[in-house]
Amino acid sequence: MTLLTKLPAFFAPLADKFPELYNTALTYPAIDNHAHPLLRASARDVLPFEGLLSEAEGEAMNDAIYTVSARKAAKELAELFGISLEGTTDEEDKWERIKAHRAALEYNELCRVCFAKAGIHTILIDDGLGGGPGGMASKTEGYRWHDTLTAPGRTKRIVRVEVEAEEILRNIFASYSSTPLPTSVLPTFEAQLIDHLTTLTDHPDIVGFKSIVCYRTGLDISLESSEDALREALDALWNVYYKENGRIRLAHKALNDNVVRIALGVAGEKGIPVQFHTGLGDTDIRLPRSSPAHMQPLIERFPQTRIVILHAAYPYTRDAGYLAAVYKNVFLDFGEVFPFVSSAGQRAVISQVLELTPTNKILWSSDGHWWPESYYLGIYQARLGLFEVLSDLVVREELTQDEAVKVVQDALYNNSARVYGL
Repeated sequence: MTLLTKLPAFFAPLADKFPELYNTALTYPAIDNHAHPLLRASARDVLPFEGLLSEAEGEAMNDAIYTVSARKAAKELAELFGISLEGTTDEEDKWERIKAHRAALEYNELCRVCFAKAGIHTILIDDGLGGGPGGMASKTEGYRWHDTLTAPGRTKRIVRVEVEAEEILRNIFASYSSTPLPTSVLPTFEAQLIDHLTTLTDHPDIVGFKSIVCYRTGLDISLESSEDALREALDALWNVYYKENGRIRLAHKALNDNVVRIALGVAGEKGIPVQFHTGLGDTDIRLPRSSPAHMQPLIERFPQTRIVILHAAYPYTRDAGYLAAVYKNVFLDFGEVFPFVSSAGQRAVISQVLELTPTNKILWSSDGHWWPESYYLGIYQARLGLFEVLSDLVVREELTQDEAVKVVQDALYNNSARVYGL
């Protein structure tokens, strides 16, 4: 297998010097341990394509094409599609050319081009992005559809626990027609959530849970919530549900923290990992509360539960690396920085991950979502970043080439296969 795009010229001497490392980094099969569904063909244009480049929203997204990382991504996609960006220095024009080319491709062909030589073996899909009813689910492909993009792997599912909790609450609330809620709702909800999550873990395609508590109320997750605080949160949710035609969004700290603790307990008993969004995200997060350092007491409370810190916790990568180094049950994903962060930033992230993190606890992901190009850029840039950082360590004689090859194999495939029981 070879990558579709032309490699930067400065890679040639390193490739000649370390051919085994080069070939492994660029061709070894990869397990994408955290991604999201692609849009259906009928919905391929419902979201602005610039979302490929940034978590920004609204008018702020218009500036995304002017980042260094976006300029690099434009060159890589032009190479992928075989189109020229010569003759223009205007960033808007470059992206219009790319969008025009992809729009002219039949959707299955677009997906094929992006995945054909990416070397993604298996995808673990969090299909809760976009929420429950009325969200993006009707506009995206089911997780098993993505089997057509990988060979010979089989797509697996990651369950977003907040979405499941919201659906349980929606069903409970539907049986009441007036206020106030009876006190029995809280134990009913907790029991149903435990039973539901436990049942889900028995499904052969479900290999992990995920929490987005970072977005909702922050990673400073309490170790206990008072019954009064939990009932107050349920009452607040009920009032919104009752007044706003069934709307439910779990964003009350006591209840959110309780959902996380329940999920960690079930996951520990059933032997599956729990992923946590950390760091890099849209404006829903409060950045100071997105560092996984806040999770240290929680990690200690659930030592039997494997915890996967997502997105290299950017910009708190060193915090995440410390946790993965000192706690047996913590693992570190280094996704989403591809393609959101510049190449220099990506190399810095990989280097910071390697400062402390045991290399048997490092997992790659694309955080691919909506557009097939997000998967391609996620794997292509990660492969280049790994090769460049590890070849430098070999040059400095901190690693042998064989050791560096093993690091690549573990980060791309072996560690995820072990952590998720694939």
